[in-house]
Amino acid sequence: MKLAISDAHPGLKEAIGQVFTGIPWQRCRVHFMRNVLSQVPKKYQGMVSARVRTIFTADKVEEAKKQLRMVVDQLSTRFPKAMQIVIDAEDEVLTYMSFPQKHWQQIYSSNVLERLNKEIRRRFNVVSVSPDRASVIRLGGAVIMEQHDEWLVAEKRYLSAESMDMLYLKAAGDAMAFLVAVGS
Repeated sequence: MKLAISDAHPGLKEAIGQVFTGIPWQRCRVHFMRNVLSQVPKKYQGMVSARVRTIFTADKVEEAKKQLRMVVDQLSTRFPKAMQIVIDAEDEVLTYMSFPQKHWQQIYSSNVLERLNKEIRRRFNVVSVSPDRASVIRLGGAVIMEQHDEWLVAEKRYLSAESMDMLYLKAAGDAMAFLVAVGS
């Protein structure tokens, strides 16, 4: 496991921290934007959303943080609660930038998991009644296995094997750098 992605629910964050010790956590950008926009009057949400999204156009985390500060400076007098959410989430919402740029689009939110959950829910609604726990597990497991198989053979894979190799090569390089530093 290389990254945990979720919304900022305190109980969920605590559980992730306890179960996945040492694994970085990414706050889902979609949930983050919902949280920010919930503190903005409806007629200004489009403008605030457009400004906040400029943070995520940066190619480097330093650029993104600089843009974040500029957005906060521009909007904090009109929308102090919304901008406090942005300030508090600075590191949480930019965690994805420490991974290969090729992965960024897939890992900045929990949308893929939410789509899978929606499909599972849809299938359960079609069945409507399950006779026992085992049948629930079979149906849910079948949906998950079907999704896994689609990801394996799809022309445009969610994360290709080659792009995943980038993570393992980086980890091996980091381990070698650590060994060299310790050995010196």
